[in-house]
Amino acid sequence: MKRPKILVVGSFVMDQIATTEVFPNEGQTVLGKSFAKAPGGKGANQAVQAARLGADVTMVGKIGRDANGAELKKTCDEAGINTDYVAYDDNEASGCAVIVLESKPGEQTKNRIIVLSGSNMTIKEEDVAFLRDSISEYDMVILQLEIPMEINELVASYAGSAGVPVMLNPAPSAPLSDDLLKNLTYISPNEHEIADLTGIKIEHEGKNINMDQVKAACDALRKRGVDNVLVTLGESGAALVNEEGFSYAPCAQGVMAVDPTAAGDSFLGAFCTGVCCGWTYDEILRFANHTSAITVSNLGAMPSLPSLEDVEAYMKQKDMEVPDTSSLKKRR
Repeated sequence: MKRPKILVVGSFVMDQIATTEVFPNEGQTVLGKSFAKAPGGKGANQAVQAARLGADVTMVGKIGRDANGAELKKTCDEAGINTDYVAYDDNEASGCAVIVLESKPGEQTKNRIIVLSGSNMTIKEEDVAFLRDSISEYDMVILQLEIPMEINELVASYAGSAGVPVMLNPAPSAPLSDDLLKNLTYISPNEHEIADLTGIKIEHEGKNINMDQVKAACDALRKRGVDNVLVTLGESGAALVNEEGFSYAPCAQGVMAVDPTAAGDSFLGAFCTGVCCGWTYDEILRFANHTSAITVSNLGAMPSLPSLEDVEAYMKQKDMEVPDTSSLKKRR
């Protein structure tokens, strides 16, 4: 099998991370524990994760002519991503985010994120028009909602016309048109986003989750035209509903979250890579869960995204069977 070829159209965001033992209330000032900067952005994170796992990845997006943009592009270049189609905005700054981590001894870390879109929201039709003729070269297209909705709809229409599978990560949450949904092969909301899209809230009791509500929410999205609905459930794992039925995989066990910021992006990058490799959905879900488990165990978005070798070693350590990764080792 050939090396998977994936196109990501999405965002670049420089994360600025403050760690504290308690989130401040309104009008309250607290002393933090640490501060760090790290490259991120949903699109770039997903692209880097797929590339570090061995996929042949092309990234399309927009950055400003500033130091943050240069560092974001450099990180993608170092991961082996084709950044030839990354555009520049001469007026807007590169996207950035403020991330506050609440880290208490012995507890899972929680995060709150504010994204300042900057150049991500200045992508124009002319920046992606070349894809009309070249999108058929790819095995999968990955999209998110940190760029203009009309760009996502346009790229999805190109892919749909060419018969190329499209994965949409509908984050941050926003209404989705029927025109966009009809061109999606996969959609991957988290439990909060799927509640926004369907009106069906998924209830928890600890790590136990109401699977009837999971299935009902996924079925509601499938009725709108998406064949495969993948919902991430935080520490409760992930579930996939399609015409083959219902697949579920719990999270990797014994993981203490240091920074959950890029967990969903890591999972999605791994999932899409596995789909392109032709693995079974059970294999894909286990692989993606163990990939994201490594990610949450480290600080920062892109710095925490593991390599294929990292994931293989971790799965073997957990006595988990590793899928056939031979196609991911066919380097350029």
